[in-house]
Amino acid sequence: MKKTTLIAAFLLVSASVFIISCGKDKPVTSESNDVLTTNNGQIYVIDTMNSKAEWKGFKVVKSDNTSHIGTLKFESGEVTVKDNKLESGQFVIDMTSIENEDLKDAESNGKLLGHLKSADFFDVEKFPTASFEITKISEAPSGSDYNTVLDGNLTLKGITKPAVFNANVKIKDGELTIATEPKDINRDEFGIIFQMPAAEGLIKNEINVQMKVKAIEKK
Repeated sequence: MKKTTLIAAFLLVSASVFIISCGKDKPVTSESNDVLTTNNGQIYVIDTMNSKAEWKGFKVVKSDNTSHIGTLKFESGEVTVKDNKLESGQFVIDMTSIENEDLKDAESNGKLLGHLKSADFFDVEKFPTASFEITKISEAPSGSDYNTVLDGNLTLKGITKPAVFNANVKIKDGELTIATEPKDINRDEFGIIFQMPAAEGLIKNEINVQMKVKAIEKK
């Protein structure tokens, strides 16, 4: 038990995502918000084929030449809707599905993905999922580019931390979409402490994450 706890204390980001206790993984540490949302309403099930989380990592200088971009797939998730308003939601991300989109050379792409999946970063063998559970839903301030503020608990590599995303939520004809604002997440807070030698370019502590979710009303 002690050995397992020590191993699991080596933690993560992104990004992605987003691990609620879904039977597969349980948080190693938790610093979470109380859940204030309700599950009273109609259930909408996430369309995993048309939903994704996008990530972007940078070296010290943020530019197209010093960054990597990619995607993650959702494993599962559902939300509840009442009176045409979002009431609650939780999403599970498949960390083993991480992909890179900027490296076109197959060998370089494979090396990057292998490193991201290793214990240096996401350690997907021990932590195959990440999650985001909505704990509070608020209307965005007037003048914002987004219509909703989503407070929640983000779990990555076994660590749960509160996280807030601005989002545009749309509900129409039995379909719900959530598009969050791109948000920087500090990887150090989730145990991703790997750093390359300075000569190769230091990696920024922030990983940028955006979620694009589509859910269909459950009949």
